[in-house]
Amino acid sequence: MKVFTYSEARQNLAQLLSLAQTEEVEIRRRDGSVFVLRAKPQSPVSPFDVRGVRTKATTADVVEAIRHSRER
Repeated sequence: MKVFTYSEARQNLAQLLSLAQTEEVEIRRRDGSVFVLRAKPQSPVSPFDVRGVRTKATTADVVEAIRHSRER
């Protein structure tokens, strides 16, 4: 685990974030506070991957609704 002071962390934020992708990074403040920074695991699921919804609407109903919305 790498340890940075608060000032070092501010000055090297990009490097610190890159490092946090592979290991935990510790940031220490002058008052003795200690913080640990680590990357959040990425979700392998696409945000567009949503479950379908069952309705009583038919394809004809959907097509009719689209046509109706385009007429206005």
